Amino acid sequence: MQYKRNVLETIGNTPMIQLNHVADDISALVLAKVETFNPGHSTKDRMAVKMIDDAEKRGDIKPGGTIIECTSGNTGMGLALVACVRGYRCIFTTTDKQSKEKVDALKALGAEVIVCPTNVGPEDPRSYYSVARRLSTEIPNSFWCNQYDNLSNRQAHYESTGPEIWAQTDGKITHLVVGVGTGGTVSGVAKYLKEQNPNVKIWGADTYGSVFKKYHETGVFDEKEIYPYITEGIGEDILPANVDFALIDKFEKVTDKDAALWARRLAREEGLLLGYSAGSAFGALWQLRHELKPDDIVVVIFHDHGSRYVGKIYNDDWMRERGFLEDEMKVSDLIARKKDRRFIGVQATESVRNAFNIMKSHDISQMPVMDGETVVGSITETQVLHFLLENPLNNAERNLRDVMGDAFPVVQDDLPISQLSRYISKSIPAVIAQDRTGGMHIVTQYDLIQVI
Repeated sequence: MQYKRNVLETIGNTPMIQLNHVADDISALVLAKVETFNPGHSTKDRMAVKMIDDAEKRGDIKPGGTIIECTSGNTGMGLALVACVRGYRCIFTTTDKQSKEKVDALKALGAEVIVCPTNVGPEDPRSYYSVARRLSTEIPNSFWCNQYDNLSNRQAHYESTGPEIWAQTDGKITHLVVGVGTGGTVSGVAKYLKEQNPNVKIWGADTYGSVFKKYHETGVFDEKEIYPYITEGIGEDILPANVDFALIDKFEKVTDKDAALWARRLAREEGLLLGYSAGSAFGALWQLRHELKPDDIVVVIFHDHGSRYVGKIYNDDWMRERGFLEDEMKVSDLIARKKDRRFIGVQATESVRNAFNIMKSHDISQMPVMDGETVVGSITETQVLHFLLENPLNNAERNLRDVMGDAFPVVQDDLPISQLSRYISKSIPAVIAQDRTGGMHIVTQYDLIQVI
């Protein structure tokens, strides 16, 4: 029989998935290491187990003890899984900028969660660092994991994530892109990869309001760099011991807005529902794409799952309140601006000549071909002209089925017009837009040009 003895044995060996649509304008092959396939839906599962394994070996926590940690949510999830399996109590401190979904998920696994203010310094007694530290001194048989300075964090990724990426790319990886928070993932993976090939470039995604980029470039810890930001899981106002700056070749800052928009695009265009930091990581890659060559192989680590952000970056109202989501024109707006909104089609049993006459009389260049009420094909002015010129005149009475092309793509009328480029092209001059009542409308290249 094939089975796992407990949920912790399912951690690791996450898949590598090629990115396609969002990476169209990137010359290199872009692969995503999708850590959402871990049982706690994030890369933090790996280090959570490692930190507790090492603590147990040292005798820092004994059976029936209490795990304490300050967490943005994902490390807490991993530790909560360990606590469930091994019988520990767990108390987590988090900040008030974290999503409600994260807090609720931690509670669902039996954790106690204390929400602390974000906009206080790390040494402030109200900060989530200070509260966790205090609790660890007050509660007997407790262990404060301190993921920021606990080097078991990066060791976990040196032992597992790094070797997996090297094996999955057959040792051909040239660039690694990853968001940097505690530093465990980037430093552990980077150490392993650079031991195999010192030429592998490590790019860290940072956020505005974090000290990492400037410190890396100047060696100066500039408190003026610190200010509130919305992105979760990356950036810091401290220098965690797990961040090995010598292993990171470059930091790239990504705005809160761009990170959110990239995460939404990854969901819609790649089918990957991911967390905020995934948008930051891909945004950093996008901003640095000019440094890549066609034969490069880039791996982007996607830390966590988008289910923890459905009330935030995947909520249109939340996005609009922060100015992240403009009211983009939709196909329905384009249709409303058309002077003639009639749906003009031609039956497949009609002749080529009749189709040409219909197009002339209505001054249109393309039509859907119908079988009753069903769209079965399309006909364009160019197709008809070529057919008439290349065939004897009497063939103009031929059935349209002999000439028609594929049916135009069907889209919903709430589609943003920026996404019409995925459907309309040189070979596809129009789409059929369907409204909520089931009505159909033709939207052409000319319609789009008129609006733009």
